[in-house]
Amino acid sequence: MGEAARKLVTFAEYIAFEEKAETKHEYRNGEIVAMAGGTLEHGRLTMRVGLLLGIQLEGRPCETFSSDVRVRVLATGLATYPDLSVVCGKLERDPEHENTMTNPVVLVEVLSPSTESYDRGRKFHHYKQIPSLREYVLVSSEDRLIEVFRRNEDGSWSYHDTAETGLAELTSIGCKLDLDEVYHNPLKESA
Repeated sequence: MGEAARKLVTFAEYIAFEEKAETKHEYRNGEIVAMAGGTLEHGRLTMRVGLLLGIQLEGRPCETFSSDVRVRVLATGLATYPDLSVVCGKLERDPEHENTMTNPVVLVEVLSPSTESYDRGRKFHHYKQIPSLREYVLVSSEDRLIEVFRRNEDGSWSYHDTAETGLAELTSIGCKLDLDEVYHNPLKESA
């Protein structure tokens, strides 16, 4: 037998569904897709990076947002919850939903084995369509590794990685992520 046809929904239907849901979902190609839950290490790393960026951005016209804030790629329709988003200047809201942003300068995803392929592939393809996006940051939850994909002046993307020790530079917002600070885990050290 053939596969049953999936019912596609509008963005407005997705928003109505999401506002009643107890867990987060992506809106992808007209479908509502459940998002995977995070591990303890994923949550810890997300908070460490958010804290470090927040401190460095203090007093500047930029703001860091947690994974509670939805980002929509207007060019493709994808609506999702990056682990961290940074907006500089005026926050732009989705024309169809005021609690959805559309103009991040930096997006951060903490990788997990279940989402790494998607975060590196299809999701990054969508993110590239955000005109304001300057850097896409991947933080490994298994290795001491931060990868930065940076949009160049000509629109191409370049790759920069920092492994084991050193500083991952986010030039678009003038911030640095020290691997020793990101991966510092006082709970592990006291055990």
